[in-house]
Amino acid sequence: MNEFYSRLKIAPIESEALRQAQLSMLKGETRIENGKVITPTRKVTIPEAPPDSKVKQKKLSHPYYWLAFMMIGNPW
Repeated sequence: MNEFYSRLKIAPIESEALRQAQLSMLKGETRIENGKVITPTRKVTIPEAPPDSKVKQKKLSHPYYWLAFMMIGNPW
């Protein structure tokens, strides 16, 4: 969602901003590294995970992470 809103500032059409954010995840430009979400435009710290969490790095290119976001209604 952070990447979507960053792209929305540039892309005048909401559906295009969503498409660009999804492509960013698909290409691996948006990912999780060392407790931060890394995007092409910024780094966002993830709140402290439970001690048993082993998520240090995660690729978000699998459709599981980005496919559920859809534009409903007027895309303008």
